[in-house]
Amino acid sequence: MKPTDPPPSPPAPRAGGPRRDPLVDRTGYDEAFLGPVVPLPLPVRTSVETVILPYTHFTVVFRPDRRLAASTAVCIEGGQLAEDVPREDAWEYDPRLPAEQQAGNEIYRNNSLDRGHLVRRLDPVWGPAAVAGRANTDTFHYTNAAPQSDLFNQGKRLWQGLENYLLDHAAEFDRRLTVLTGPVLHDSDPPYRGVQVPLRFWKVAAFMQDGALAATAYVLDQSPDLSRDAERALAGATAGAPPPLGPFRTYQVPVSDVAEITELEFGPLPDVDLMPSWRAPEDRWRRLESFDDIVMQG
Repeated sequence: MKPTDPPPSPPAPRAGGPRRDPLVDRTGYDEAFLGPVVPLPLPVRTSVETVILPYTHFTVVFRPDRRLAASTAVCIEGGQLAEDVPREDAWEYDPRLPAEQQAGNEIYRNNSLDRGHLVRRLDPVWGPAAVAGRANTDTFHYTNAAPQSDLFNQGKRLWQGLENYLLDHAAEFDRRLTVLTGPVLHDSDPPYRGVQVPLRFWKVAAFMQDGALAATAYVLDQSPDLSRDAERALAGATAGAPPPLGPFRTYQVPVSDVAEITELEFGPLPDVDLMPSWRAPEDRWRRLESFDDIVMQG
């Protein structure tokens, strides 16, 4: 099925009280934010049903069958970022979807799983104070989260800092970025409490470089170390516990590879990739140990 707009529905209850905002006025991601059009990443297969959920400065392409996002897209105005907006951890259901279609707090309760932001909290938080505050709150919807390991290591630190690094790189070009992010949703992802936990995540950043559209892509891998005990790792360490997840490993990869493993359409971005796919196989997925390892020239 083609993506649909969210169906009208009464507000879903928020844990601890009524929903504060029905989200009916959100305009979402601007495909022409950079000038050249960077479309929403949508599934290639028309049989995959998605719902388009606009928020403030970002949009979630949601898959009800997986109870998770297939992709997200955010516009980042680096020159107007509001870094002093306080963090809040009041996660809520999106009232435009039935709560049972969303991976809510029952997935994260009493275990080691983190609610991993897909659209990073600070990325859409720009503009006038009221708009920035609304964007901050919008990122705390379960539709913008996915289960991630609570292990914090260098790979995760790199992943969380990618936007800052790329904004610095784009400083002379008005510090604008379009960032597309999501989990790699495979049929083989291990199940837990009614949700299949993704083992990998992807991010594609688009920006203007030397007057032309450019892109780079990354994969975050939280797969367990299968060399120790593959059957145990895949089945789960103990009955009822989350599937064991490994320490984060961050890679720079070709945009075309992200398109292949996600079965999403990325418009012009594979053709403007700064890490071209003709690289030798051993360099095609480049493990990042620091930001200095990122390839920014084609």
